[in-house]
Amino acid sequence: MTVRVRFAPSPTGHPHIGNIRTVVFNWLFARQQHGQFVLRIEDTDRTRYVEDALQVITSGLRWLGMDWDEGPEVGGDYGPYVQSERTAIYQEKAEELVAMGKAYRCDCTPERLEQVREAQRARGETPMYDGRCRNRPVGEVSPDQPHVIRLKVPREGVTVMHDILRGDIVFENRLLDDQVLLKSDRFPTYHLAVVVDDHMMGITHVMRGDDWISSEPKRLLMYEAFGWEPPVYAHVPLVLGTDGKKLGKRHGAVSIDEFRRQGYLPEAVFNFLALLGWAPGLGEEQEIFTREELIERFDITRINLAPAVFSYDKLNWMNGAYIRALPPEELLERLIPFWADAGLIETPAPAEILPTLRVLVPLVQERLKTLRDVVELTDFVFTDIAVPPVEKVIGSKMTAEQSLDAIRRVQALLAGIAHFEATAMEIPMRRLADDLGLKAGQLFGIVRNAVTGKEVSPPLFGSIEALGRAKTLKRLEIAEEVLVQHIQTQEAH
Repeated sequence: MTVRVRFAPSPTGHPHIGNIRTVVFNWLFARQQHGQFVLRIEDTDRTRYVEDALQVITSGLRWLGMDWDEGPEVGGDYGPYVQSERTAIYQEKAEELVAMGKAYRCDCTPERLEQVREAQRARGETPMYDGRCRNRPVGEVSPDQPHVIRLKVPREGVTVMHDILRGDIVFENRLLDDQVLLKSDRFPTYHLAVVVDDHMMGITHVMRGDDWISSEPKRLLMYEAFGWEPPVYAHVPLVLGTDGKKLGKRHGAVSIDEFRRQGYLPEAVFNFLALLGWAPGLGEEQEIFTREELIERFDITRINLAPAVFSYDKLNWMNGAYIRALPPEELLERLIPFWADAGLIETPAPAEILPTLRVLVPLVQERLKTLRDVVELTDFVFTDIAVPPVEKVIGSKMTAEQSLDAIRRVQALLAGIAHFEATAMEIPMRRLADDLGLKAGQLFGIVRNAVTGKEVSPPLFGSIEALGRAKTLKRLEIAEEVLVQHIQTQEAH
């Protein structure tokens, strides 16, 4: 059997990271089995349609490095792959069930249905259709008048769903509603469309979140009514936040596009999602995998039935590991859009700024958790900094006079260095600290605050090299003026 799985998003919003985790499982399974991964757009809910949702969904998949063998943009033998283009098929199939006596027309008004539900709730019963039209003579509800088509669900017995992760799950038919298959506007409900599409597109395995389990008998009964073989089911646990609740907007970035904007690498996010509820084997400690390794080792039966917990700490660690492994030139290319988005540089980066950027990359590479972190770490190189408060340019356990002397000595030293490079600065600066009777940290702290405006920055001498001689000396001059004014004020009092 050739494995065929599908991702069938509804363009009613942007899928959150928990949904995409299940897509990763499907994609890995298809690739591991040398099968097909199908993209199908389930857009029959026109009232909640979001205009840009499809573009966000497809660009997010591509960003993660996932491709599809069939779909709206690539075609295939089972198209069209957009449900709104398949309405005639669903209408035909619904009518087939009516002709077979497996479904019936219902012309109950919304007002009547609500009255029925209110009465059932008053009696403490589960609200469901009361079957008024179920046994009416054929033809009493004309195909030409407004109506829906409902599935005639068996009133006795059970429906059994076999799940390859969970075994058999049993549902009592008497508790199931005569669900609507075709709405009065002739558009299908989700349940009809997904069954027809999965069958006609030859989908062999349906891997989805376990929140779909309760509605699965509706679809199984349709397979039975049509006389079709259902696919193999695997319902995976949901992804939870660290608070133990279902992943939602309160947990921060939840859409793939937001992770991209926050500066996560797609290969890190993909690796992280693949391990979110799945493990390659007992006792396996490896956590960083290439895409090829994940494809080779993925085993659907090793999906954990306990809910997975989405941890930003784990993702940040993994993202940092991927960043540190990048060649400097590749990291530079990935960082440029973040500098540009912050308005620090133009894009494409002008040739004259590239040497500065190349100096910065190795300085920040070990410190980045996300690509966007580079903005806060390096903005001092591209924009003016605030005049430092005097307490920031008075060194630890130093007087203002000592700090002023140190600043002036540093100015003279840096002004006289022939090659304004980090390697040419460090030894003379350490000697200067000794000459001044200071610890290196005392001197370097003053200089760091004066030239970067930050107590924490990339390595000092690399930062000075990236800043350049003119800007560095100007900022030291401003720090000098701050100290002079402070000393003069003190003397005046």
